[in-house]
Amino acid sequence: MDAVARNARDEETPSRLRWLRFIRVALLFWTGESRTRAVALTIAVFVSIALQLSGQLGSNAWSRYFFDALEKRRGGDIEFAIYLLIGLVIFSATTTSAALVAKMLLQTRWREWLTHKLAGWWLEDQRYYRLEIESEERTAPEFRLARDAQLAIDPLVEFAIGLVSACVTASAFVGILWSVGGGLAVTFSGQSLYIPGYLAFASVGYTAILGTATLFLGAPMVRFVAEKNEMEGQFLAELTRVKENAESIALIRGDADEFRAVMVIYANVVQAWIRQITRNGIVASVQSANGALAPLLPLVLVAPKYLSGELSLGAVMQLASAFISVQIALSWFIDNFVRVAEWMASAQRVAELIASLEALDVGATMTDQEFIEFGHSSDGRIHLRNLAVAHRDGQVVILDANLVIEAGEKLLVGGASGTGKSTLVRALAGLWPWGSGSILLPRDARIAFAPQQPYIPRGNLRQVLLYSVADADVTDDMIRGAMLRCGLDYLTKYLDDESRWDQKLSGGERQRIAFARMLLQRPDIIIMDEATSALDEGSQTSLLRLLNEDLSYATVISVGHRPGMEDFHDSKLVLERRAAGARVKRHRLEKSLWHLIETGP
Repeated sequence: MDAVARNARDEETPSRLRWLRFIRVALLFWTGESRTRAVALTIAVFVSIALQLSGQLGSNAWSRYFFDALEKRRGGDIEFAIYLLIGLVIFSATTTSAALVAKMLLQTRWREWLTHKLAGWWLEDQRYYRLEIESEERTAPEFRLARDAQLAIDPLVEFAIGLVSACVTASAFVGILWSVGGGLAVTFSGQSLYIPGYLAFASVGYTAILGTATLFLGAPMVRFVAEKNEMEGQFLAELTRVKENAESIALIRGDADEFRAVMVIYANVVQAWIRQITRNGIVASVQSANGALAPLLPLVLVAPKYLSGELSLGAVMQLASAFISVQIALSWFIDNFVRVAEWMASAQRVAELIASLEALDVGATMTDQEFIEFGHSSDGRIHLRNLAVAHRDGQVVILDANLVIEAGEKLLVGGASGTGKSTLVRALAGLWPWGSGSILLPRDARIAFAPQQPYIPRGNLRQVLLYSVADADVTDDMIRGAMLRCGLDYLTKYLDDESRWDQKLSGGERQRIAFARMLLQRPDIIIMDEATSALDEGSQTSLLRLLNEDLSYATVISVGHRPGMEDFHDSKLVLERRAAGARVKRHRLEKSLWHLIETGP
């Protein structure tokens, strides 16, 4: 099934059912390598629920014992009841604490598992890169991983515990209402009607009416909460974009424009919150009415039997307590409706991230085309066979490229702006799958990619230089030697300094760092995209000379148009713009006399 079909199916799926996709993935916590821990924590949670229920039943029985003793003025029984109360309080406090610890441990470990799975999925095989290109809208995966994963897991555990507790609590206390409350004979128009277990029916019926009203009034809440979370995610993504481009915005004095753009998005956040707040107020009115009526209703229902002498004061208090316990248990959905809506919204957002990651693994977004096929060559050369490279919307930018790049060849890619030079090198690096045809690379070849703006991670300068360098045997002498060759020797004394090197290093220093990494990594294939654009001509010459000296064995494919680039390459691939897609033409390069003198024939 291709991504188009999957996307169409996802669009047809009602949003209220998308959270089922999240459930399908989340429940794997109990079937994979984590199942032992998951089962152990689940058992601990259920044991704590059972202990808590026993404490509630004990308190209910104590209520009848105490008020019967109080009605009959039995001082000894009252004193004994006080001692029992102390024991019940200690027992309840202990079981409540144990239940809280068990619940939070289950939430933490489940979220840890889900985050590990989703983050690993997202960061594997360049999906984080492809997702940003493939997605037409801002998916804000970082928000969904950091925030929505928590909001989807933590309430789910509480809901599961609450639902189980509600069921067992309601069953236990309905039994008390049935057995202790007995039946009630009602006379209406001369006809007698006997209702067995009338308190049990009353408690269930009362809660059902409240639940129906809450469901009807609060049904739009799920959609409102989902819209609010989506707006919050877009707002966070916009702030992140401003932060990542802070220098460029500051240099062109774009503060006012960015402020207006940010506030336009935040206005959507406010509107989404207002819709949710309005619906919250409606649901709260039902909950408030329930809070006022619930404690009084059981007393009104048992008053006739108490006045007739059928029930003692202790039995009345026990039944009132049991009625409230049933009502609280069965009102679990009413009391948690807003949180259920919030959970469903967060679960849907995580499910959308899961769907996006799955779609990346299924097929390309091009219609009537296939993914570019990546394979291995047996002769150590790079082969492009009937290669077509396209934008994610299906528009072909390079058509029918057939090319063989020899091992150790230095190939320069040129052409007019917009002909697809950068897209081609990204396809060669395996980052761009949209298109057709095949790319064959030497098996087990180590590939280094040097973009125009090399990535600088957090950490000390040694970690910056060794980023993506797989060889663990790199010594400090090797690092210093690479820095010297790349004109970074003045930074060797800062190797162990922790700093924000991404802010301290200039554009030219970043590009020198990329070349130093290549010297340390010793790759078989080097792919460069405007990798010397921030350097002066002399610095560019000294770095490009490394390709023919220290890295002469490596196959180099580079995009560049600055003067002097051709002197360090063997051939040039020119992309010529055509209506149906750029065509590639290749020709040998003649070294300049100056270059031959500098490097030798």
